[in-house]
Amino acid sequence: MRRLRIYLDTSVINFLFADDVPDMQEATEDLFERYIATKRHETFISTVVIDEINRTTDRTKRGKLLSAVEKYGLSYLPLEPRAELVDLAEAYVRRRVIPRKKFNDALHIATCTLHTVDVLVSWSFRHLANVSKERRVAAVNQMLGYTHPLRITTPLEVMGDD
Repeated sequence: MRRLRIYLDTSVINFLFADDVPDMQEATEDLFERYIATKRHETFISTVVIDEINRTTDRTKRGKLLSAVEKYGLSYLPLEPRAELVDLAEAYVRRRVIPRKKFNDALHIATCTLHTVDVLVSWSFRHLANVSKERRVAAVNQMLGYTHPLRITTPLEVMGDD
């Protein structure tokens, strides 16, 4: 059976160090140790994630985040083909799936769509990991001819005893 192809948005990496929400931090650590470190899933990020990490003003935290990316050997999906990627991200904004001020979220979704990722994993319930958002993304993708199903969910849903 093919391994699940998952893409981590920046929130997931951030929650490795979110000791103010211990349950979510523990779930994130479990995802990284049991599923990512063991290569149970094919795990990806993009340079959008790195750009967001590099905007972290706390230098210590930024260093920890970048170290986690390196430690777990996260693979990069290219932001290519660039024109198609930006056009698709713009379609999510135009159709009010993603607000303009959250354009990077639209880029995360477009990257997953173009590279046939199975699951976009996020702790961002409001802008990404919710059923309504997933359905609206699927509608736009279907309308534009992208047929690979993309789930958008939290780390909890990509962990299981299968």
